[in-house]
Amino acid sequence: MKRVLMILANGIEPLEVAAFTDILGWADLIGDEPVKLTHAGLRHGITTTFGLKVSIDTLLSELNLDEYDALALPGGFGPAGFYDESLSEPYLRAIRHFDAAGKIIASVCVSSISLGMAGILVGRNATVYHKVGGMRKQQLTDTGANFVDKPVVIDGNIITSTGPGTAAEVAFWLLARLTSPENSLNIRQGMRFDLPGKAWLETPQVEE
Repeated sequence: MKRVLMILANGIEPLEVAAFTDILGWADLIGDEPVKLTHAGLRHGITTTFGLKVSIDTLLSELNLDEYDALALPGGFGPAGFYDESLSEPYLRAIRHFDAAGKIIASVCVSSISLGMAGILVGRNATVYHKVGGMRKQQLTDTGANFVDKPVVIDGNIITSTGPGTAAEVAFWLLARLTSPENSLNIRQGMRFDLPGKAWLETPQVEE
């Protein structure tokens, strides 16, 4: 059995949480090998970006991180309080733990800022949600990351991405690395997700 930990910070985006939950859930039901996803938070109750209340049974502080094979990190919105928890020391410490063990870290959207603040992106390729003006890009590069303006960027054990629309691709990549590319493709086809085309994979968020 493969075990994945997903940290639910206050202010997360529901779509990004759902991508990991559904895709890994399907894999657990019909895939080649069981995949157990644990949702954990820094507190028992959070509010998502758009006001949905979420009750969390498991606290991050209660877990033995060595028992997990991968870390999944959905992003969120600053005005909803996302950075209050996603840049807190317990959250960053978990990121460092997984990276030090060489385990998979799958992040969506602005959760790559947390990876950078944890100190694990120095000299590595990564991306983040990016608009004209570049505030998030600057935050990322200030941590030592090499910013790449593509929807999904993979560097070793780490995947980063650019927004909610990339969440499913991040989850399928995570599944492929945990189990096999064939298993991930079978789950994709069973869920009726198309493979992204070359243009989607290579189109930047901001034209130079």
